Amino acid sequence: MAIPISFSDIKNAHQRIKPFIHNTPVLSSENINKIVNSNLYFKCENFQKVGAFKARGATNAVLSLSKDDLEKGVATHSSGNHAAALSLAAKRQNVKAYIVMPKTAPKVKVEAVKGYGGEIIFCEPTLKARESTLEKVVAKTGATFIHPYDNYDIIAGQGTAALELLEQVAELDLIMAPIGGGGLMSGTAISVSSISPKTKIFGVEPAGADDALRSFQQGKIIPSVNPQTLADGLLTSLSEKTFQIITKHVNEILTVKEESIVQAMKLIWERMKIVVEPSAVVPFAAVLEHNLGMRFKRIGI
Repeated sequence: MAIPISFSDIKNAHQRIKPFIHNTPVLSSENINKIVNSNLYFKCENFQKVGAFKARGATNAVLSLSKDDLEKGVATHSSGNHAAALSLAAKRQNVKAYIVMPKTAPKVKVEAVKGYGGEIIFCEPTLKARESTLEKVVAKTGATFIHPYDNYDIIAGQGTAALELLEQVAELDLIMAPIGGGGLMSGTAISVSSISPKTKIFGVEPAGADDALRSFQQGKIIPSVNPQTLADGLLTSLSEKTFQIITKHVNEILTVKEESIVQAMKLIWERMKIVVEPSAVVPFAAVLEHNLGMRFKRIGI
């Protein structure tokens, strides 16, 4: 099957969202490079608007909608960063954002959504409850549903992070991204395979939420069932759209232990003085756990 999204969509998305996002810095640490015996380049999307790369996809998706589609607002289900990102993107366009959130969502993320003007509708913490509640919200309001990752405009927006990284650092041997639903991984894979075909593309997920690896190995989507990890941004399963792109472009998927995630967060804090959430640090955890410095000398994360 042909994939109906290309690198030109990512370039167009980048031009569209440039006025509204940060071109985030790429940081390195001599100390960490010595530890891993490689040169690591961290694309710091923790410094992005709303504190995450999700601002890219949500902004692109909202700006890509017609006036008619925007008129009654936008809606989504999300426990965190996509919810905040969509709320901010909608606020900029002076439209409503209806956000279905599980009642167990972290308080800090609930407050962020409220702060960006999103209207929250709480539900039980299951995918079925999220989807059924969202259906009711869309039926009642007429809002346009913007999926957190099963949406080509979202994927194109997320792919702009890797586009920038490859403009900032040339000739990377490997680029790695975390995998949850696969939006960032898909966009990354399209950008990297187009700009730098020799660069390997790895996805990484926690061992306690390894549905993407199992799906990759078996050639079909294996849904995530009762995942267990402190990387709460990586609990969701791949979608048909993201799975198709990942299967075509990603070279390997690795998993990491919980201890490696904690070790990676601690190292980033101690050596770089940056606080990063568990989901963000999963690729660096893989460099440590799998000793990737033996295989690759220049790694983008």
